[in-house]
Amino acid sequence: MRKKVVVHTGARPGAPLKEEREALDAPDIEFILRGHCGTPEKVLEAVRDADVALCYGEPYTREVFANAPLLKAVIRYGIGVDTVDVEAATEYGVMVINFPDFCVDEVANHALALMLACARKLLLYDHTMRKRGWRASKEVRSPMGTIYGETLGLIAFGNIARALARRAQALDMRVIAYDPFVEERVFRDAGVERVTSLEELAERSDYISCHVPLTPQTRGMLDASFFTKMKPTAYFINTSRGLVVKEQDLITALREGWIAGAGLDVFAEEPLPEGHPFLEMDNVILTPHLASYADETFARLYRRVGKAALAIARGEVPTDVANVANPEVLSHRRK
Repeated sequence: MRKKVVVHTGARPGAPLKEEREALDAPDIEFILRGHCGTPEKVLEAVRDADVALCYGEPYTREVFANAPLLKAVIRYGIGVDTVDVEAATEYGVMVINFPDFCVDEVANHALALMLACARKLLLYDHTMRKRGWRASKEVRSPMGTIYGETLGLIAFGNIARALARRAQALDMRVIAYDPFVEERVFRDAGVERVTSLEELAERSDYISCHVPLTPQTRGMLDASFFTKMKPTAYFINTSRGLVVKEQDLITALREGWIAGAGLDVFAEEPLPEGHPFLEMDNVILTPHLASYADETFARLYRRVGKAALAIARGEVPTDVANVANPEVLSHRRK
């Protein structure tokens, strides 16, 4: 009998993948690591005969799904599925699996940390004190808000934004949010004011935290027209996806003083290129797309990925350990 083949298109051959290997250690499963497949052609070459594919963020296009006839599912580590052509996957009967709940608290905490670090100018104080001394560090303290009593604006109001709202409310902040796809009762139950436009959110907020997924509709949605409406004392926080922002417009906003600063975990190009303007800006705090990270959180994710891959390879739908991002496929999924 043919073994079911699970292929990883992001991990190098020989990578430990301890949790995944433990879950997939079964006589009817062959687990293959193909290394980083950075193009659709390399992805297709890797998964042409696979039953299940695991991916970090490799490009799964229509061409891949059309030419991998055994493929039952693509399992995406984490939340976003923006590198997968979900419509094509659905058309060809392939499940797209993700884990939208795996790092809610971590990302909310990271967004809060970036906001507080910006608001209290922690890095600027630290750098100035080390390089120029105690007195010089005090000279950069103004302008500075109180945090309590100020307004946090949330772009999108999904699980992470709601978790951040609770944290901000504990700091006695006002919280407003823009999300035309969330029901009114969700805002009401959270004690968050719903605003009807990005323009209103920009004009009223002292801090803005972005939580929208990357889709064709959200790509580049935050541009110069948005940043020019923000307060010159306001800060922009992004832990979602870099490409929802027109990055050059944000660079201009920071250089020209349209806004006070930014805390960024995600970028248009990753890794952030050497010599990028953000790297030279004192009013920007940068982290390398790790808002979701905590040791145990990722170990738990890896175990869930392995269990989901095993279940799917054997013909099951892993609703107990993962999420089907395209549930409409279930009526005609490959088995």
